[in-house]
Amino acid sequence: MLATVPPWVDRIIVVDDQCPELTGKHVQERCSDRRVEVLFNKENLGVGGAVIAGFERAAQEGCAVMIKMDGDGQMDPRYLERLISPLRNSRADLTKGNRFYDLDALQRMPWVRRVGNFSLNIVTKFASGHWHISDYTNGYLAIRSEVFTVLNKRKLDCGYFFEISLLIQLNVVRALVVDVPIPARYGDESSSLNIWTALTSFPWKLFRGLVGRFLWKYFIYDISSVTVFSVLGFLCLSFGVSFGAWKWIEAALTTRAQTAGTVSLAALPTIMGFQMILQALLLDVIDRPLQPISDLLVSLQPQENPEI
Repeated sequence: MLATVPPWVDRIIVVDDQCPELTGKHVQERCSDRRVEVLFNKENLGVGGAVIAGFERAAQEGCAVMIKMDGDGQMDPRYLERLISPLRNSRADLTKGNRFYDLDALQRMPWVRRVGNFSLNIVTKFASGHWHISDYTNGYLAIRSEVFTVLNKRKLDCGYFFEISLLIQLNVVRALVVDVPIPARYGDESSSLNIWTALTSFPWKLFRGLVGRFLWKYFIYDISSVTVFSVLGFLCLSFGVSFGAWKWIEAALTTRAQTAGTVSLAALPTIMGFQMILQALLLDVIDRPLQPISDLLVSLQPQENPEI
């Protein structure tokens, strides 16, 4: 895997996250590439924790672009140039590989992964806010170092939810994410992701990520029309449903029909609230940054000898 990394890559950081197969020691003994540095975690941090440790080390080394590649050989280094091209051209803050562009490769994907990825993609669109992204679980990604440094690392998941939590935090800071068509390679390797663990833990994490993203993006960092529509919609919908349920129970207990005015008083706020929530959702869908924030972050860095 390391031998296939292109020569124009300056640094290669191998993270040994307490690997039982002693991957880090194996690399130290058999790899003579001077670009390679092995980072040994003192304790098992999980998939996401290992990536965060590697990214932080790369940022300390002054790397401008940081790329995540798994060691199972699924991520083809031949597509590295394609992956980082939008970052070099200042057209993105983060790029993600998308396996769904290649229909042939998609057919070779194990059917369990295919069904799971498509199902997860639907709900992840709501949680992450990146409605234009298709392959959320693809871990083949590249990010500008200055963008990674401004993210809230405490909100990043240390497990298999890392990629989705990263997208959520990128949406909060209004970073621009771009899909890059890259086919995946599937061999005889087995995934360490437990499907039942994902089914039981991901829904709660997705819901918490959705709520957290809305609060930070539309109530703390900024106030927008999404804030107004969501608040008014929630209040109207809550009142309409609560008032209607109360009157329905009262009519059932007293066997007395409610007047048309009472029905309208329950129905009108319910309809209006539902419509305003839909409008807030629509605005969230089309709310996409026009330019990368990395350019702004670079321009805000202090200069040693600024011109006045």
